[in-house]
Amino acid sequence: MKNNLKVGLPKGSLQETTLKLLKKAGWNFNLSSRAYKPYCDDNELEAWLIRAQEMSVYVEQGIFDMGITGKDWIEENNSNVVEVCELIYAKSYMRPVRWVLAVPNNSNIQSVKDLEGKRISTEVVNITKKYLKENNVDAHVEFSWGATEVKPGILVDAIVEVTETGSSLKANNLRIADTIMESSTRLVANKTAYKDPWKKKKIDNIAMLLQSSINATARVGLKMNVSTDQLESLVSVLPAMKKPTISQLTNGSGSAVEIIVEEKIVRDFIPLLIENGATDIIEYPLNKVII
Repeated sequence: MKNNLKVGLPKGSLQETTLKLLKKAGWNFNLSSRAYKPYCDDNELEAWLIRAQEMSVYVEQGIFDMGITGKDWIEENNSNVVEVCELIYAKSYMRPVRWVLAVPNNSNIQSVKDLEGKRISTEVVNITKKYLKENNVDAHVEFSWGATEVKPGILVDAIVEVTETGSSLKANNLRIADTIMESSTRLVANKTAYKDPWKKKKIDNIAMLLQSSINATARVGLKMNVSTDQLESLVSVLPAMKKPTISQLTNGSGSAVEIIVEEKIVRDFIPLLIENGATDIIEYPLNKVII
């Protein structure tokens, strides 16, 4: 019997980003527009697409050995799973998301204490109830089936909603009164499956390579040449992850230097390299950075 790992992948807002990261990490998934069971080029993986909101429940039950979901949904479902690693990415940005208390701009609600006796709509009912209990506030919390941002001031007094940038809340004339929690994507495993040596090794390898793909997302490699008499000056301005890689040019005229840097600094950094003697500069993308 061949080894097999049952994997849950998030369908919906995280789907596209997750599949792109998996591809960078080395796993290619092919999926038709209406399918829920993608084909993977690794025959040891058997994958399904499931909403992130449900993922931790199915992993805890052992239907999946491993899944990718948000910390928020693990807490909302009170799931007893192994959090193998944090994967900091969301729908649009490589950073955590926030669950926030939002109210209309003209609302008198300024803090959680003002929610006493009010109506709140949200997808994360349990997280919201816990938040209210911790603040000794009694309010009515109802589950939102969607279009949550249009409800405040019409159907409810406030909402608890997830946001990456806050722009959608502003567009709906809402302001943030409080941040309830930050959440990031997690790779989780079933506790029994994670005790199996083969499954644990396979899950850990996937986790490592996914993290390396995320590490690479914001970084690029730079290669350049420099004459011998300007090498010391150039090295003094290099913000490499560790020490730069330096090798002698075959004609003995100088050195080749290679570094990895954050992509956001490159536009300002290349002129500095040139000022310090760098020539023949090449920038190249990275798929994986294992730290």
